[in-house]
Formats: sequence, C-alpha cells, structure tokens
Amino acid sequence: MKKLILPAILLVLLALLTACGGGEESNADSKSIKLGGTAGPYSDMLNEAFKPALEEKGYEVEIVEFSDYIQPNNALDNGDLDANLFQHSIYLENFSKENGMDLTGLITVPTAPMGIYSNEFNSIEEIKDGATIAIPNDPVNAARTFLVLQDHGLITLDPAAEELTVSEKDIAENTKNLVFQPIEAGGLPRAVESSDLAAVPGNFALAAEMDLLDALVLEDMPDQYRNLVAVKTENKDTQLAKDLVEMVESPEFEALIDSDFEGFGKPEWMEPR
Repeated sequence: MKKLILPAILLVLLALLTACGGGEESNADSKSIKLGGTAGPYSDMLNEAFKPALEEKGYEVEIVEFSDYIQPNNALDNGDLDANLFQHSIYLENFSKENGMDLTGLITVPTAPMGIYSNEFNSIEEIKDGATIAIPNDPVNAARTFLVLQDHGLITLDPAAEELTVSEKDIAENTKNLVFQPIEAGGLPRAVESSDLAAVPGNFALAAEMDLLDALVLEDMPDQYRNLVAVKTENKDTQLAKDLVEMVESPEFEALIDSDFEGFGKPEWMEPR
C-alpha cells in the first residue's frame, strides 16, 4: 500500500508545480500596460489616441498623469510605467545621463510649438522699436525663442553659435532693439498681459487655455524639440514598442491630430515627401 501512496503524492506535487509555472507564464504574457504623461495635451493624446488604438490590439491600458517632469522618467526607470510621453530628445538624454538611467526614445509625435503672443501688436510687422518681450529663463527654451525671432527677422544670431544652445550673448543684430525679460516658463502666459510680447512654449500655452493659432507666429520646431514616446532601452524591441510605433505611424493617428490637436507641429517623418 505504501508503495502506491508515494508515487501518488509525487504525481500531485508535480501537477501543482506545473500549474504554478503555467500561472507565471500567463502573467509574463499579460497585455496590461501603464502609459504616463504630464497633465495637459500629452495626457490628452495618450487618452484620446494611444489608449483606444492599443485596446484594439488587445492591451488593457491605464494612463497615469503627472504634474512634473521628474516623476514620469523615475516611474519608467523603476518599472511602474511601460512607456511615457512628455519630453523631447534633448531632455531625455540629459535626464538619463544625470540620473544614471538607460531610456530610449522610440518615435517623435506632433508637438505644440512655441508661439510669440501679444495683446499689443497684431502682427510681427507692427512690433515697435524697443518693445519688451518676456522669454523663458531656462537655456533650452530661451534658445528656441531666439531661433523663432531670427526666423522672423527680428534678430540675427552669430552663425558660429551652436543652434540648440544659443543665448542672448549670441545675438549679432537686434533690429527692433527688443528688451528681453527672462522669467520662469510657467509664468509666460500671464506675461502676455504685462509685456509687449511673450514667447510661450506650447504646453504652457495650452495649460493656460490659450489658442495656439492666436500667436503672431508659431515656431518651426526642430525635431530635437518634439516630444517622443520613451521606454527603457531594454524594452525598445518588445512587441509593445513595435505596436506603439505602428500606432503613431498610422493614418488614423495623424487624422486625430489634425482634428483634435490643431496647431501642433508634425515631425519630419510625418510630413509629405
């Protein structure tokens, strides 16, 4: 009798171990994912475009909204997020290097451009000599401002200066004798009231419920400043990464951008060739 009981016990244990192993494999193959973005247009983009498209592919999608530019990358790095959308490649590279993270951008998406806004003037041509302009006080957004002003003939920059890091000291000619007033970027929408002009990054403009199309001019944004979908580098070749890229490259995604995100500048890969 004892000879029969022992094999039976072994068979039961083997069955239990097999069942547990099958459960672990099922969890590993789970399509439940979390995507993160900052409050405003990019969490809207995740909810309106990414979530429904990925759910059609069988994913269970949760969107996590953040109020700062630090936590989305921390959450991505520690595995609390599978991907995020809120930053451009320059920020991603610098943040990853400074914090010892290995993060990768998969693909750029249409991004709200910086605009030059004014309650004083109705066009660039109307700008008077000595006008004041509020500009961002951080180097990246300040450089963007100076490039916009140069594109529209208001200043000339030293051609030897590095384009993505230009500053006020690189201005070779200030044709309108503009007076620059650097302030924290989040305060720029309010500065439209107190300055003749204000250079407002698109995300801050939209957060303040400004209409991008009310700007005197909008930035012709270099792709380095366009926001991108980011993942941990070790996950850049996963099926999710491939599905994210496929979704962004789809005509349905571009059609939604055209209808719901008017004024957003498209990356070079999306423009007609």
